[in-house]
Amino acid sequence: MQDYKKIDYATNKDVVLRYIPGHFITPNSHVNYYMDLTDMKSRQREARATGEELAQAYMVTDIVDTILCLDNMEVVGAYLANKLTKAGVHSMNNHQTIYIASPEYDSGGSIIFRENSKHMVKGKKVLLLLATVSTGNTLQKAIQSINYYGGSVMGISAIFSAATRVMDISVNSLYGPKDLPDYINYRPDDCPMCRNKQPVDALCNGFGYSLL
Repeated sequence: MQDYKKIDYATNKDVVLRYIPGHFITPNSHVNYYMDLTDMKSRQREARATGEELAQAYMVTDIVDTILCLDNMEVVGAYLANKLTKAGVHSMNNHQTIYIASPEYDSGGSIIFRENSKHMVKGKKVLLLLATVSTGNTLQKAIQSINYYGGSVMGISAIFSAATRVMDISVNSLYGPKDLPDYINYRPDDCPMCRNKQPVDALCNGFGYSLL
């Protein structure tokens, strides 16, 4: 594959979007860019900067009880929670602290919560945190699951999002189409790269990519 390209975040030098042009297959679509957010999710300085920048959208929010971290965003989620707590964002939890939750999936791809973790969702205001949003299909399943378990989604945050709203909920992202105006996602059955016989570079999901 080609070398990484990068886009620096305007207000924080420790927030850097790394991406590779090509032909990539995700669980829900084909895309022309792969976002490599590994360092943003795993390296302490970048994860902290990313979490603190994402927190800016919720500084005047009344309540955040739980941050549900998809795409291995738990480290970023912890820094996001820490920033909100320091800023005085309230929680209905007994100890006035924010839960950091990770999803478990059933065989159909729906998020489930077991008996010992249901209390983090039932009756709680949940912030959904993702690495990237392309079609919004993953988000829709997550929102439906939270509603099923008695919680309510008070916000959605992502490092990169091609969508601005999903199920009438705004998506707050650090990067979007304004940063990569030629970013496109295609339905698997309507991909011009496939029609033009452009080889697939890699299979991608929330854990990373596998070269073909």
